[in-house]
Amino acid sequence: MRKIIAIGEMVLDTLFSGGQPVKAFVGGRVANAAASLAQAGARCAMVSECTTDRAGDIIVDFLTSHGVDITSVDRYPDGATRLSVIFADQHDSRSHIVNYGSYPDERFNVVWPRIDEGDIVLIGSLYAVDLPQRERLLELLRHATERKAIIVYLPGLQHGISFRITHVMPNVLENMELSQLVVATSRDLHTIFPGESPEECFRNHISFYGNTFVHIDSATTAITIYNRDRVLECPATGTAPANMFDWQSGLTAGIVYELLAGEATLEQLPEFDGEQWQRIIAAARRWADDCDQHDSACISAAFARQVGSQASL
Repeated sequence: MRKIIAIGEMVLDTLFSGGQPVKAFVGGRVANAAASLAQAGARCAMVSECTTDRAGDIIVDFLTSHGVDITSVDRYPDGATRLSVIFADQHDSRSHIVNYGSYPDERFNVVWPRIDEGDIVLIGSLYAVDLPQRERLLELLRHATERKAIIVYLPGLQHGISFRITHVMPNVLENMELSQLVVATSRDLHTIFPGESPEECFRNHISFYGNTFVHIDSATTAITIYNRDRVLECPATGTAPANMFDWQSGLTAGIVYELLAGEATLEQLPEFDGEQWQRIIAAARRWADDCDQHDSACISAAFARQVGSQASL
């Protein structure tokens, strides 16, 4: 049975508004996508790390309650689990984020999950490019390539770290080379490739690897698919989401689920036509819209039952 291996940060977010804490929730686009996928019945393993502290317990409990396999989550005793404090500005569409947490000197001592042909490996954000765990992560990605897994890459980086982009750019480009599907918002691209349009990003950095690029307009949620010489426009279908990060996490989970349910292979993915992508994006939008309606940043149990009843994984 095919499965999903999700590799990314596990963070406990706390939202502040008007100087007061509003809510705390598990963050990280990859981790939230993993929770949605497992809740819908997909076999999904999380590869990550967190401390054996209470914050780490909350994150791990969240994932396990949604059905995610956490065998490959390293629970280290020294340090502090990553926390992100999000200050929402009522007079500005942006949010200001302050990160806390500490890691031990030796980290990312995870047990690699088994990867088989046809599995989907989902990687993303700073975790996929930062230097401390990069060497071991690259080893896993190369193994996934040898095993003919489909690699889906979310290159978006969190606010406030753009000053580091020159240091991690070689790793971003290497991830794009190894992946078959890249999913990014216009805000992601502005941080990584400032001044370049989505089409320029595709032509200059993605197309020569033979990858497919799914671009999301952060303002309208209009989606454009770039695949070789083909460009497919998928207009926005509703109002802008309340939280683009949650929405993108849901959309990514929906795309991955559709690839899994449709038994897409490594060889088939580059050949998908407009009709196939229209169907996938339409289904993935329903995931994204459902995620945007809930505080947990993943799909609801009711939506998961609905999706699970329509597909056999």
